[in-house]
Amino acid sequence: MPEDILLQPAPPPALPPQIAAPAQRESAEARLPRNIEAEAAFLGALLIDNRIAEEVGARLKAEHFFESVHQRLYAQIMKLIDKNVTVTPVTLKPFFENDAGLAELGGMRYLARLTGDAGGLIGARDFAEQIYNLALLRELIQVGRTLVEKAMDTSEAVDPLGQIELAEAALYNVAQGEGDTSGAVQFNVATRTALSMVEKALNSGGHVSGVTTGLTDLNAKIGGLHPSDLLILAGRPGMGKTSLATNIAFNAAARWRLDKAAGVADDKNVGAKTAFFSLEMSADQLATRILAEQSRISSEKLRMGQIARNEFQRLVAASQELEDLPLFIDDTPGLTIAALRARARRLKRKHDIGFIVVDYLQLLQGTGRNEGRVNEISEISRGLKTLAKELHVPVMALSQLSRAVESREDKRPQLSDLRESGSIEQDADIVLFIYRDEYYNQALQPSVPDDNSTPEEVEKYRVWMERHLKVQGKATVVVAKQRHGSTGNVQLRFESEFTKFSDLAREDYMEGGFDE
Repeated sequence: MPEDILLQPAPPPALPPQIAAPAQRESAEARLPRNIEAEAAFLGALLIDNRIAEEVGARLKAEHFFESVHQRLYAQIMKLIDKNVTVTPVTLKPFFENDAGLAELGGMRYLARLTGDAGGLIGARDFAEQIYNLALLRELIQVGRTLVEKAMDTSEAVDPLGQIELAEAALYNVAQGEGDTSGAVQFNVATRTALSMVEKALNSGGHVSGVTTGLTDLNAKIGGLHPSDLLILAGRPGMGKTSLATNIAFNAAARWRLDKAAGVADDKNVGAKTAFFSLEMSADQLATRILAEQSRISSEKLRMGQIARNEFQRLVAASQELEDLPLFIDDTPGLTIAALRARARRLKRKHDIGFIVVDYLQLLQGTGRNEGRVNEISEISRGLKTLAKELHVPVMALSQLSRAVESREDKRPQLSDLRESGSIEQDADIVLFIYRDEYYNQALQPSVPDDNSTPEEVEKYRVWMERHLKVQGKATVVVAKQRHGSTGNVQLRFESEFTKFSDLAREDYMEGGFDE
Protein backbone atom coordinates (compact mmCIF):
# COMPACT_ATOMS: atom_id res chain seq x y z
CA MET A 1 0.00 0.00 0.00
CA PRO A 2 1.42 3.51 -0.85
CA GLU A 3 2.88 5.28 2.14
CA ASP A 4 0.85 8.51 1.60
CA ILE A 5 -2.42 6.57 2.00
CA LEU A 6 -1.35 5.25 5.36
CA LEU A 7 -0.13 8.56 6.77
CA GLN A 8 -2.32 11.07 5.00
CA PRO A 9 -5.33 9.41 3.34
CA ALA A 10 -5.97 10.97 -0.04
CA PRO A 11 -9.56 11.70 -1.20
CA PRO A 12 -10.75 8.82 -3.38
CA PRO A 13 -11.65 9.48 -7.00
CA ALA A 14 -15.14 9.88 -8.45
CA LEU A 15 -16.88 10.73 -5.17
CA PRO A 16 -20.45 12.06 -5.37
CA PRO A 17 -19.92 15.83 -4.97
CA GLN A 18 -23.01 16.36 -2.80
CA ILE A 19 -21.85 14.02 -0.01
CA ALA A 20 -20.67 16.03 2.98
CA ALA A 21 -18.43 14.41 5.59
CA PRO A 22 -19.91 14.28 9.12
CA ALA A 23 -18.53 16.66 11.72
CA GLN A 24 -14.99 15.94 12.84
CA ARG A 25 -14.26 14.55 16.29
CA GLU A 26 -12.74 16.65 19.01
CA SER A 27 -9.04 16.83 19.98
CA ALA A 28 -6.99 13.65 19.56
CA GLU A 29 -9.78 11.66 17.93
CA ALA A 30 -9.93 14.22 15.13
CA ARG A 31 -6.30 13.42 14.27
CA LEU A 32 -6.85 9.67 13.92
CA PRO A 33 -6.34 8.24 10.40
CA ARG A 34 -9.66 7.99 8.56
CA ASN A 35 -11.34 8.81 5.28
CA ILE A 36 -15.03 9.61 5.81
CA GLU A 37 -15.54 10.34 2.11
CA ALA A 38 -14.25 6.88 1.18
CA GLU A 39 -16.64 5.32 3.71
CA ALA A 40 -19.60 7.22 2.25
CA ALA A 41 -18.63 6.38 -1.34
CA PHE A 42 -18.21 2.68 -0.49
CA LEU A 43 -21.61 2.52 1.21
CA GLY A 44 -23.16 4.23 -1.83
CA ALA A 45 -21.57 1.68 -4.16
CA LEU A 46 -22.75 -1.16 -1.92
CA LEU A 47 -26.33 0.14 -1.99
CA ILE A 48 -26.22 0.35 -5.79
CA ASP A 49 -24.71 -3.12 -6.25
CA ASN A 50 -25.17 -5.53 -3.32
CA ARG A 51 -22.86 -8.05 -5.00
CA ILE A 52 -19.87 -6.02 -3.79
CA ALA A 53 -20.52 -7.56 -0.36
CA GLU A 54 -19.50 -10.97 -1.71
CA GLU A 55 -16.00 -9.66 -2.42
CA VAL A 56 -15.33 -7.61 0.72
CA GLY A 57 -17.89 -8.74 3.29
CA ALA A 58 -15.75 -11.47 4.85
CA ARG A 59 -12.91 -9.09 5.66
CA LEU A 60 -14.54 -5.70 6.20
CA LYS A 61 -16.45 -5.34 9.47
CA ALA A 62 -18.70 -2.57 10.77
CA GLU A 63 -16.08 -1.70 13.40
CA HIS A 64 -13.60 -0.80 10.65
CA PHE A 65 -15.62 2.32 9.78
CA PHE A 66 -14.64 5.49 11.65
CA GLU A 67 -18.02 7.25 11.49
CA SER A 68 -20.49 5.61 13.90
CA VAL A 69 -23.44 6.19 11.54
CA HIS A 70 -21.54 4.38 8.80
CA GLN A 71 -20.87 1.52 11.22
CA ARG A 72 -24.60 1.08 11.86
CA LEU A 73 -25.46 1.40 8.17
CA TYR A 74 -22.90 -1.20 7.10
CA ALA A 75 -23.94 -3.64 9.86
CA GLN A 76 -27.59 -3.42 8.81
CA ILE A 77 -26.79 -3.69 5.12
CA MET A 78 -24.76 -6.88 5.69
CA LYS A 79 -27.46 -8.35 7.93
CA LEU A 80 -30.11 -7.84 5.22
CA ILE A 81 -27.85 -9.17 2.47
CA ASP A 82 -27.23 -12.25 4.60
CA LYS A 83 -31.01 -12.79 4.55
CA ASN A 84 -31.07 -12.45 0.73
CA VAL A 85 -32.89 -9.11 0.91
CA THR A 86 -32.10 -6.58 -1.83
CA VAL A 87 -30.77 -3.58 0.05
CA THR A 88 -31.58 -0.04 -1.14
CA PRO A 89 -32.25 3.25 0.69
CA VAL A 90 -35.93 2.27 0.61
CA THR A 91 -35.42 -1.11 2.36
CA LEU A 92 -33.07 0.54 4.88
CA LYS A 93 -35.54 3.30 5.78
CA PRO A 94 -37.55 1.40 8.46
CA PHE A 95 -34.38 0.66 10.42
CA PHE A 96 -33.10 4.25 10.57
CA GLU A 97 -36.17 6.48 10.80
CA ASN A 98 -35.41 7.18 14.48
CA ASP A 99 -31.62 7.18 14.25
CA ALA A 100 -30.44 10.45 15.80
CA GLY A 101 -26.99 10.25 14.25
CA LEU A 102 -28.37 9.81 10.74
CA ALA A 103 -30.86 12.63 11.37
CA GLU A 104 -27.95 15.02 11.97
CA LEU A 105 -26.65 14.18 8.49
CA GLY A 106 -30.00 14.75 6.81
CA GLY A 107 -31.87 11.55 7.61
CA MET A 108 -33.32 9.68 4.65
CA ARG A 109 -32.01 12.32 2.25
CA TYR A 110 -28.48 11.32 3.23
CA LEU A 111 -29.20 7.68 2.25
CA ALA A 112 -30.54 8.87 -1.10
CA ARG A 113 -27.46 11.05 -1.69
CA LEU A 114 -25.17 8.06 -1.07
CA THR A 115 -26.49 6.45 -4.26
CA GLY A 116 -26.65 9.68 -6.24
CA ASP A 117 -23.51 8.98 -8.24
CA ALA A 118 -22.57 5.56 -9.58
CA GLY A 119 -18.94 6.65 -9.95
CA GLY A 120 -18.18 5.09 -6.55
CA LEU A 121 -18.64 1.66 -8.13
CA ILE A 122 -15.35 2.05 -9.97
CA GLY A 123 -13.26 2.35 -6.82
CA ALA A 124 -15.36 0.24 -4.42
CA ARG A 125 -12.63 -2.36 -3.80
CA ASP A 126 -10.02 0.36 -3.28
CA PHE A 127 -12.31 2.18 -0.84
CA ALA A 128 -12.86 -1.04 1.13
CA GLU A 129 -9.11 -1.70 1.28
CA GLN A 130 -8.42 1.83 2.50
CA ILE A 131 -11.17 1.67 5.14
CA TYR A 132 -9.72 -1.60 6.41
CA ASN A 133 -6.11 -0.42 6.52
CA LEU A 134 -6.96 2.88 8.21
CA ALA A 135 -8.85 0.92 10.86
CA LEU A 136 -5.69 -1.15 11.48
CA LEU A 137 -3.71 2.08 11.85
CA ARG A 138 -6.16 3.35 14.46
CA GLU A 139 -5.82 0.06 16.34
CA LEU A 140 -2.04 0.34 16.13
CA ILE A 141 -2.20 3.86 17.57
CA GLN A 142 -4.35 2.58 20.44
CA VAL A 143 -1.87 -0.21 21.16
CA GLY A 144 0.95 2.35 21.16
CA ARG A 145 -0.88 4.66 23.54
CA THR A 146 -1.61 1.79 25.92
CA LEU A 147 2.00 0.61 25.72
CA VAL A 148 3.33 4.09 26.54
CA GLU A 149 0.91 4.53 29.44
CA LYS A 150 1.85 1.19 30.99
CA ALA A 151 5.57 1.75 30.40
CA MET A 152 5.36 5.04 32.32
CA ASP A 153 4.14 3.12 35.38
CA THR A 154 7.10 2.84 37.76
CA SER A 155 5.22 1.45 40.75
CA GLU A 156 6.49 -1.61 42.59
CA ALA A 157 3.85 -3.78 40.94
CA VAL A 158 5.23 -3.09 37.47
CA ASP A 159 5.89 -6.19 35.34
CA PRO A 160 7.93 -5.30 32.22
CA LEU A 161 8.00 -8.85 30.85
CA GLY A 162 4.26 -9.17 31.29
CA GLN A 163 3.77 -5.84 29.51
CA ILE A 164 5.94 -7.01 26.61
CA GLU A 165 3.86 -10.19 26.27
CA LEU A 166 0.58 -8.23 26.35
CA ALA A 167 1.94 -5.73 23.80
CA GLU A 168 3.08 -8.52 21.48
CA ALA A 169 -0.33 -10.19 21.77
CA ALA A 170 -2.05 -6.90 20.94
CA LEU A 171 0.25 -6.32 17.95
CA TYR A 172 -0.45 -9.87 16.76
CA ASN A 173 -4.18 -9.17 16.89
CA VAL A 174 -3.70 -5.99 14.87
CA ALA A 175 -1.59 -7.91 12.34
CA GLN A 176 -4.41 -10.44 12.04
CA GLY A 177 -6.88 -7.64 11.42
CA GLU A 178 -8.65 -8.16 14.72
CA GLY A 179 -7.49 -5.49 17.10
CA ASP A 180 -9.90 -4.76 19.92
CA THR A 181 -12.92 -5.47 17.73
CA SER A 182 -12.74 -9.24 18.16
CA GLY A 183 -14.18 -9.46 21.66
CA ALA A 184 -17.84 -10.33 21.07
CA VAL A 185 -19.08 -12.38 18.14
CA GLN A 186 -22.67 -12.15 17.01
CA PHE A 187 -24.51 -15.46 17.22
CA ASN A 188 -25.13 -15.70 13.47
CA VAL A 189 -21.36 -15.46 12.88
CA ALA A 190 -20.73 -18.27 15.38
CA THR A 191 -23.49 -20.31 13.72
CA ARG A 192 -21.90 -19.98 10.29
CA THR A 193 -18.57 -21.08 11.76
CA ALA A 194 -20.21 -24.13 13.34
CA LEU A 195 -21.94 -25.03 10.05
CA SER A 196 -18.67 -24.75 8.15
CA MET A 197 -17.07 -27.21 10.60
CA VAL A 198 -19.95 -29.64 10.09
CA GLU A 199 -19.59 -29.26 6.31
CA LYS A 200 -15.86 -29.92 6.62
CA ALA A 201 -16.52 -33.12 8.57
CA LEU A 202 -19.11 -34.20 6.00
CA ASN A 203 -16.74 -33.62 3.09
CA SER A 204 -13.96 -35.54 4.84
CA GLY A 205 -16.09 -38.66 5.02
CA GLY A 206 -17.93 -37.95 8.25
CA HIS A 207 -15.08 -38.05 10.78
CA VAL A 208 -12.86 -34.96 10.72
CA SER A 209 -14.17 -31.49 11.54
CA GLY A 210 -10.76 -30.12 12.49
CA VAL A 211 -7.18 -31.15 11.76
CA THR A 212 -6.67 -34.83 11.02
CA THR A 213 -4.54 -37.01 13.28
CA GLY A 214 -3.88 -39.32 10.33
CA LEU A 215 -5.35 -42.18 12.41
CA THR A 216 -8.83 -43.17 11.20
CA ASP A 217 -10.18 -44.65 14.42
CA LEU A 218 -8.84 -41.82 16.57
CA ASN A 219 -10.40 -39.30 14.18
CA ALA A 220 -13.70 -41.20 14.44
CA LYS A 221 -13.58 -40.96 18.23
CA ILE A 222 -12.59 -37.30 18.71
CA GLY A 223 -13.47 -35.80 15.31
CA GLY A 224 -9.93 -34.65 14.64
CA LEU A 225 -8.12 -31.79 16.37
CA HIS A 226 -10.43 -28.82 16.80
CA PRO A 227 -9.36 -25.15 16.65
CA SER A 228 -9.00 -23.48 20.08
CA ASP A 229 -8.82 -26.86 21.86
CA LEU A 230 -6.15 -27.83 24.36
CA LEU A 231 -5.39 -31.56 24.14
CA ILE A 232 -3.33 -33.33 26.78
CA LEU A 233 -1.53 -36.51 25.70
CA ALA A 234 -0.16 -38.26 28.77
CA GLY A 235 1.53 -41.53 29.63
CA ARG A 236 4.27 -43.11 31.68
CA PRO A 237 7.84 -43.26 30.28
CA GLY A 238 8.19 -45.91 27.60
CA MET A 239 4.56 -45.75 26.46
CA GLY A 240 5.34 -43.79 23.29
CA LYS A 241 3.97 -40.28 24.01
CA THR A 242 6.54 -38.49 21.89
CA SER A 243 6.26 -41.09 19.12
CA LEU A 244 2.48 -40.67 18.90
CA ALA A 245 2.74 -36.87 19.01
CA THR A 246 5.42 -36.94 16.29
CA ASN A 247 3.26 -39.24 14.15
CA ILE A 248 0.23 -36.94 14.50
CA ALA A 249 2.31 -33.82 13.78
CA PHE A 250 3.77 -35.43 10.66
CA ASN A 251 0.36 -36.69 9.49
CA ALA A 252 -1.21 -33.23 9.86
CA ALA A 253 1.63 -31.50 7.98
CA ALA A 254 1.73 -34.14 5.24
CA ARG A 255 -2.05 -33.95 4.74
CA TRP A 256 -1.86 -30.15 4.44
CA ARG A 257 0.75 -30.51 1.70
CA LEU A 258 -1.28 -33.21 -0.06
CA ASP A 259 -4.54 -31.22 0.02
CA LYS A 260 -2.73 -28.08 -1.09
CA ALA A 261 -1.21 -29.87 -4.07
CA ALA A 262 -4.67 -31.22 -4.97
CA GLY A 263 -6.07 -27.67 -5.07
CA VAL A 264 -8.23 -28.04 -1.95
CA ALA A 265 -9.28 -24.65 -0.54
CA ASP A 266 -7.61 -23.67 2.75
CA ASP A 267 -10.89 -23.74 4.67
CA LYS A 268 -11.55 -27.28 3.41
CA ASN A 269 -8.01 -28.57 4.08
CA VAL A 270 -8.02 -31.07 6.95
CA GLY A 271 -4.24 -30.90 7.35
CA ALA A 272 -2.25 -28.13 9.02
CA LYS A 273 1.15 -26.51 9.03
CA THR A 274 2.54 -27.68 12.34
CA ALA A 275 4.83 -26.21 14.99
CA PHE A 276 6.55 -28.73 17.28
CA PHE A 277 8.11 -27.31 20.46
CA SER A 278 10.48 -30.01 21.71
CA LEU A 279 11.86 -29.21 25.14
CA GLU A 280 13.21 -32.74 25.64
CA MET A 281 14.57 -33.94 22.28
CA SER A 282 16.66 -32.06 19.74
CA ALA A 283 15.41 -31.22 16.26
CA ASP A 284 17.74 -33.76 14.65
CA GLN A 285 16.50 -36.53 16.96
CA LEU A 286 12.90 -35.79 15.98
CA ALA A 287 13.91 -35.68 12.32
CA THR A 288 15.59 -39.08 12.72
CA ARG A 289 12.37 -40.52 14.11
CA ILE A 290 10.34 -39.20 11.19
CA LEU A 291 12.89 -40.47 8.67
CA ALA A 292 12.82 -43.90 10.34
CA GLU A 293 9.02 -43.98 10.07
CA GLN A 294 8.93 -42.95 6.41
CA SER A 295 11.86 -45.05 5.19
CA ARG A 296 10.91 -47.97 7.46
CA ILE A 297 14.45 -48.29 8.74
CA SER A 298 15.07 -48.92 12.43
CA SER A 299 15.81 -45.65 14.24
CA GLU A 300 18.40 -47.53 16.29
CA LYS A 301 20.19 -48.63 13.12
CA LEU A 302 20.08 -45.04 11.87
CA ARG A 303 21.70 -43.72 15.04
CA MET A 304 24.40 -46.40 14.88
CA GLY A 305 24.95 -46.01 11.15
CA GLN A 306 24.37 -49.74 10.69
CA ILE A 307 22.46 -49.58 7.43
CA ALA A 308 23.00 -51.17 4.04
CA ARG A 309 23.53 -49.25 0.80
CA ASN A 310 19.97 -49.80 -0.41
CA GLU A 311 18.62 -48.62 2.98
CA PHE A 312 20.68 -45.46 2.71
CA GLN A 313 19.18 -44.82 -0.72
CA ARG A 314 15.69 -45.22 0.80
CA LEU A 315 16.69 -42.78 3.51
CA VAL A 316 17.88 -40.17 0.99
CA ALA A 317 14.68 -40.58 -1.04
CA ALA A 318 12.57 -40.09 2.11
CA SER A 319 14.53 -36.98 3.13
CA GLN A 320 14.10 -35.45 -0.33
CA GLU A 321 10.38 -36.15 -0.24
CA LEU A 322 10.08 -34.43 3.14
CA GLU A 323 12.11 -31.33 2.25
CA ASP A 324 9.07 -29.07 1.84
CA LEU A 325 7.05 -30.59 4.70
CA PRO A 326 5.42 -27.68 6.62
CA LEU A 327 6.64 -28.94 10.01
CA PHE A 328 8.59 -26.41 12.10
CA ILE A 329 10.64 -27.72 15.05
CA ASP A 330 11.76 -25.45 17.91
CA ASP A 331 14.06 -27.35 20.29
CA THR A 332 14.99 -24.41 22.54
CA PRO A 333 15.35 -25.80 26.09
CA GLY A 334 13.95 -24.16 29.21
CA LEU A 335 11.26 -22.08 27.51
CA THR A 336 8.86 -20.10 29.67
CA ILE A 337 5.18 -20.17 28.79
CA ALA A 338 5.43 -16.49 27.82
CA ALA A 339 8.36 -17.16 25.45
CA LEU A 340 6.58 -20.14 23.90
CA ARG A 341 3.46 -18.06 23.24
CA ALA A 342 5.56 -15.31 21.67
CA ARG A 343 7.33 -17.80 19.38
CA ALA A 344 4.02 -19.42 18.44
CA ARG A 345 2.57 -16.04 17.48
CA ARG A 346 5.55 -15.36 15.22
CA LEU A 347 5.17 -18.75 13.53
CA LYS A 348 1.47 -18.07 13.05
CA ARG A 349 2.21 -14.67 11.55
CA LYS A 350 5.05 -15.86 9.29
CA HIS A 351 3.87 -19.34 8.30
CA ASP A 352 0.18 -19.49 9.28
CA ILE A 353 0.62 -22.61 11.40
CA GLY A 354 -2.59 -24.47 12.21
CA PHE A 355 -1.46 -26.96 14.88
CA ILE A 356 0.96 -26.77 17.83
CA VAL A 357 2.60 -29.62 19.76
CA VAL A 358 4.46 -29.08 23.06
CA ASP A 359 6.72 -31.88 24.34
CA TYR A 360 6.28 -31.71 27.22
CA LEU A 361 4.26 -29.57 29.64
CA GLN A 362 6.30 -30.17 32.83
CA LEU A 363 9.48 -28.92 31.12
CA LEU A 364 7.95 -25.49 30.53
CA GLN A 365 8.62 -22.77 33.08
CA GLY A 366 6.24 -20.20 34.53
CA THR A 367 6.91 -16.50 34.93
CA GLY A 368 8.55 -17.03 38.32
CA ARG A 369 5.82 -15.16 40.19
CA ASN A 370 4.15 -18.34 41.48
CA GLU A 371 4.62 -19.96 44.85
CA GLY A 372 4.97 -23.69 44.38
CA ARG A 373 5.06 -26.01 41.41
CA VAL A 374 1.30 -26.63 41.45
CA ASN A 375 0.59 -22.92 40.89
CA GLU A 376 3.25 -22.80 38.19
CA ILE A 377 1.68 -25.74 36.34
CA SER A 378 -1.69 -24.01 36.64
CA GLU A 379 -0.23 -20.90 34.99
CA ILE A 380 1.30 -23.03 32.20
CA SER A 381 -1.88 -24.99 31.45
CA ARG A 382 -3.95 -21.77 31.41
CA GLY A 383 -1.35 -20.19 29.14
CA LEU A 384 -1.56 -23.08 26.66
CA LYS A 385 -5.36 -22.94 26.61
CA THR A 386 -5.21 -19.17 26.07
CA LEU A 387 -2.73 -19.69 23.23
CA ALA A 388 -5.08 -22.18 21.54
CA LYS A 389 -7.96 -19.69 21.69
CA GLU A 390 -5.84 -16.70 20.70
CA LEU A 391 -4.39 -18.34 17.58
CA HIS A 392 -7.54 -20.42 16.94
CA VAL A 393 -5.51 -23.61 16.51
CA PRO A 394 -5.44 -26.93 18.38
CA VAL A 395 -2.62 -27.20 20.91
CA MET A 396 -1.46 -30.66 21.99
CA ALA A 397 0.67 -30.74 25.13
CA LEU A 398 2.36 -33.90 26.32
CA SER A 399 2.35 -34.62 30.05
CA GLN A 400 3.99 -37.03 32.46
CA LEU A 401 1.97 -39.25 34.78
CA SER A 402 2.68 -39.80 38.46
CA ARG A 403 4.29 -43.02 39.71
CA ALA A 404 0.97 -44.02 41.31
CA VAL A 405 0.27 -45.95 38.09
CA GLU A 406 3.08 -48.40 38.82
CA SER A 407 1.74 -49.29 42.27
CA ARG A 408 -1.65 -50.46 40.94
CA GLU A 409 -2.39 -53.91 39.60
CA ASP A 410 -4.38 -52.34 36.74
CA LYS A 411 -1.88 -49.96 35.22
CA ARG A 412 -4.27 -48.20 32.85
CA PRO A 413 -3.96 -44.45 33.51
CA GLN A 414 -6.67 -42.36 35.17
CA LEU A 415 -7.25 -38.60 35.27
CA SER A 416 -6.01 -38.51 38.85
CA ASP A 417 -2.64 -39.82 37.63
CA LEU A 418 -1.83 -36.54 35.87
CA ARG A 419 0.92 -34.71 37.71
CA GLU A 420 -0.53 -31.59 39.36
CA SER A 421 -3.71 -32.85 37.70
CA GLY A 422 -6.24 -30.31 38.96
CA SER A 423 -5.48 -27.43 36.62
CA ILE A 424 -4.44 -29.63 33.68
CA GLU A 425 -7.65 -31.63 33.83
CA GLN A 426 -9.71 -28.45 34.17
CA ASP A 427 -8.11 -26.52 31.29
CA ALA A 428 -7.95 -29.45 28.83
CA ASP A 429 -10.73 -29.98 26.30
CA ILE A 430 -9.52 -33.52 25.57
CA VAL A 431 -7.30 -35.77 27.70
CA LEU A 432 -5.70 -38.77 25.99
CA PHE A 433 -3.68 -41.47 27.71
CA ILE A 434 -1.35 -43.76 25.79
CA TYR A 435 -1.08 -47.25 27.26
CA ARG A 436 0.77 -50.34 26.00
CA ASP A 437 0.06 -53.60 27.78
CA GLU A 438 2.99 -55.10 25.89
CA TYR A 439 5.40 -52.88 27.86
CA TYR A 440 4.27 -54.22 31.23
CA ASN A 441 3.82 -57.80 30.01
CA GLN A 442 7.42 -57.79 28.74
CA ALA A 443 8.64 -57.07 32.26
CA LEU A 444 6.85 -60.21 33.51
CA GLN A 445 8.53 -62.56 31.03
CA PRO A 446 9.59 -65.79 32.76
CA SER A 447 12.69 -67.69 31.81
CA VAL A 448 12.54 -69.65 28.57
CA PRO A 449 11.92 -73.35 29.31
CA ASP A 450 14.60 -75.89 28.62
CA ASP A 451 15.00 -79.64 29.14
CA ASN A 452 15.40 -79.13 32.87
CA SER A 453 12.29 -76.98 33.32
CA THR A 454 9.43 -78.24 35.47
CA PRO A 455 5.90 -78.59 34.08
CA GLU A 456 4.90 -75.55 36.15
CA GLU A 457 7.63 -73.46 34.56
CA VAL A 458 6.66 -74.61 31.08
CA GLU A 459 3.00 -73.79 31.74
CA LYS A 460 3.91 -70.37 33.18
CA TYR A 461 5.89 -69.53 30.05
CA ARG A 462 3.08 -70.81 27.80
CA VAL A 463 0.53 -68.56 29.54
CA TRP A 464 2.87 -65.61 29.28
CA MET A 465 3.56 -66.23 25.58
CA GLU A 466 -0.17 -66.49 24.86
CA ARG A 467 -0.69 -63.13 26.51
CA HIS A 468 2.35 -61.68 24.74
CA LEU A 469 1.08 -62.67 21.28
CA LYS A 470 -2.27 -61.08 22.11
CA VAL A 471 -0.84 -57.67 23.08
CA GLN A 472 2.29 -57.54 20.90
CA GLY A 473 2.44 -54.49 18.64
CA LYS A 474 -0.75 -53.00 20.05
CA ALA A 475 -1.39 -49.77 21.93
CA THR A 476 -4.47 -48.25 23.50
CA VAL A 477 -5.35 -44.55 23.43
CA VAL A 478 -7.68 -43.91 26.35
CA VAL A 479 -9.95 -40.90 25.73
CA ALA A 480 -10.42 -40.01 29.39
CA LYS A 481 -12.06 -36.61 28.86
CA GLN A 482 -13.72 -35.05 25.84
CA ARG A 483 -15.86 -31.93 25.85
CA HIS A 484 -17.15 -32.64 22.35
CA GLY A 485 -18.15 -36.27 22.74
CA SER A 486 -17.89 -39.54 24.61
CA THR A 487 -14.92 -41.13 26.32
CA GLY A 488 -13.59 -44.60 25.52
CA ASN A 489 -10.66 -46.54 24.09
CA VAL A 490 -9.06 -46.63 20.65
CA GLN A 491 -6.77 -49.46 19.62
CA LEU A 492 -3.69 -48.68 17.49
CA ARG A 493 -0.81 -50.65 16.04
CA PHE A 494 2.64 -49.71 17.33
CA GLU A 495 5.83 -50.69 15.51
CA SER A 496 8.49 -49.98 18.12
CA GLU A 497 11.32 -50.57 15.64
CA PHE A 498 10.20 -47.55 13.62
CA THR A 499 8.43 -45.69 16.52
CA LYS A 500 5.33 -45.62 14.32
CA PHE A 501 1.65 -45.70 15.27
CA SER A 502 -0.94 -46.69 12.68
CA ASP A 503 -4.50 -47.96 12.39
CA LEU A 504 -5.13 -51.46 13.67
CA ALA A 505 -6.91 -53.89 11.39
CA ARG A 506 -10.46 -54.39 12.68
CA GLU A 507 -10.02 -58.16 13.05
CA ASP A 508 -7.05 -57.49 15.37
CA TYR A 509 -9.10 -55.50 17.87
CA MET A 510 -9.18 -57.03 21.31
CA GLU A 511 -12.62 -57.62 22.73
CA GLY A 512 -13.94 -54.37 24.20
CA GLY A 513 -11.00 -52.50 22.74
CA PHE A 514 -13.06 -49.73 21.18
CA ASP A 515 -15.99 -48.02 22.88
CA GLU A 516 -18.47 -46.63 20.41
